[in-house]
Amino acid sequence: MTAAGADRIVTLDVIRGIAVMGIFSVNVVTFSMPIGSYFSPAGYGSWHGYDYALWVANFVLIDGKMRGLFTLLFGASTMLVIDRALATGRSPARAHYARMITLLLLGFAHFYLIWFGDILTLYAFCGIVLFAVRRWPVHWLVAGAITVLLIDVIAMGVISASLMATSAAIGRPMPTIDTLESWRSLNEGFGALDPKALASDLALYRSDWGTITHHRLAEQATDPLEQLGFAGPETLGYMLVGAAGYRSGFLTGRWDGVRYRKLALWTVMPGMAGFTGLAAWIWASAFDPAVVATAQFFGAALPRLAMILGYAALIAFSVQRQPVWMARVAAVGRCALSNYLCTSIVAGFVFYGYGLGLYGHVSRGQAWMVVPLFWLVMLLWSKPWLERYRYGPFEWVWRSLSRGKLETIHI
Repeated sequence: MTAAGADRIVTLDVIRGIAVMGIFSVNVVTFSMPIGSYFSPAGYGSWHGYDYALWVANFVLIDGKMRGLFTLLFGASTMLVIDRALATGRSPARAHYARMITLLLLGFAHFYLIWFGDILTLYAFCGIVLFAVRRWPVHWLVAGAITVLLIDVIAMGVISASLMATSAAIGRPMPTIDTLESWRSLNEGFGALDPKALASDLALYRSDWGTITHHRLAEQATDPLEQLGFAGPETLGYMLVGAAGYRSGFLTGRWDGVRYRKLALWTVMPGMAGFTGLAAWIWASAFDPAVVATAQFFGAALPRLAMILGYAALIAFSVQRQPVWMARVAAVGRCALSNYLCTSIVAGFVFYGYGLGLYGHVSRGQAWMVVPLFWLVMLLWSKPWLERYRYGPFEWVWRSLSRGKLETIHI
C-alpha cells in the first residue's frame, strides 16, 4: 500500500515501526544488567515469578523476531532506494554505497560512543553485498536466502555441538583447563558471571561515560567485525528474504488478504510452539548456558524465520484494513533510525553511571517497566515531527552525508 499524496509505501513503514519498537523491549535488558541476562533469566537477578514469565514472553513472542523484521525491511528498503535512484537518473551504485558507508560510520559512532549492542555496522557490512543481487528475480533471491541461511544453520549446529560437549565435559571428574576456560567463556555470554567478573561489569557500567567509552575502544574494538563473522550470514539471509518480499509485493501490501492470512496461519502458531518447546528445554536444563546458546542460535532458526514471515503477513494484512493506529506507527517507522539511536542515548542515561545509574539495581521486570514509556514517546513525537519535516533528525543526517550536501528538511 502506498501512502496517498506521498512517495511512501505505508506497509514498509508500519512493519519497520513495529520492529523498532519491539527491538527495544528486549534490548532494555542489555542496558540494565550483564549481557548474559539477555539470553537467560539466570544471568543476573531473579529468575522466578514475574521476571521468568517476562523472559518466556519475550523469548517466545519478541526476541529475534523484531530484529528479523527490521532486517527484512532493510533488505526491502535497499532495493527500493536502488530502484528510485535508477528512476531519477542518479547512479544506483553511488547512491547505495554512499548510504552504506555513511551508515557504517554512524554505526561505529553508536557502538563506541553510546552502546555496545549496535546493529548498524552489521547492516552496513551486509548491505554492501546487496547491490550485487539488485537484478536478481524473486526466485533467485529466495534461493540465495535459503542457501545462506542453510549454511548458517549448519555452522550454528557445529558450534552448538561443541558447546554441548563442553557442558558434558564440565560435569566429569577433573575437567581440563581448556574445558574450564571454555565453560567460563560460555557463562559470560549465556549465563551468570563469576563474582569477580560480575563485580567488574557492575563497576564499569556504573562509572562515567569516559571510562565506559575507553573500555569499548580498548577492550571491544574488534567486536563489530566479530559480530559480522557470527551474525553476518543470518543477517544477509534475512536481507535477501526482504529483497524477495519487496520484489514479490509481499512486504509492500500487494498480496491479497487470503494469502496473508494463510501464510500467518501456517507460520505464527507453529513457530510459537517451537519456541515454547525450546523455553521448556532451557528450563529443564536449569538454564545450562550451552543449552541456552544452542536453543537460541540453532534450535530457534526455523521457528524464528517462520514467525518473522508470519508477523510480516499479519501486519501487511492489518495495514490493508487501514486501522486507526496505522499513521502513528508508520511515522515511527519513517523515523526508525532516529528512534533506534535516541532510545540508545536515553537508555544509556537511564541505566549507566553517567546518568541515573540504575545498572544492576533493577530486575528484568523493573527494567521492562520503562519500555511502554519509550513506546509512547516514539508514537507521540514521530508523527508531529513528520508533519513539519521531511525526515527524522538522524535520517536527515544519513541522507545529507550520503549525498554530500545538506538536504532540505523542512516540508
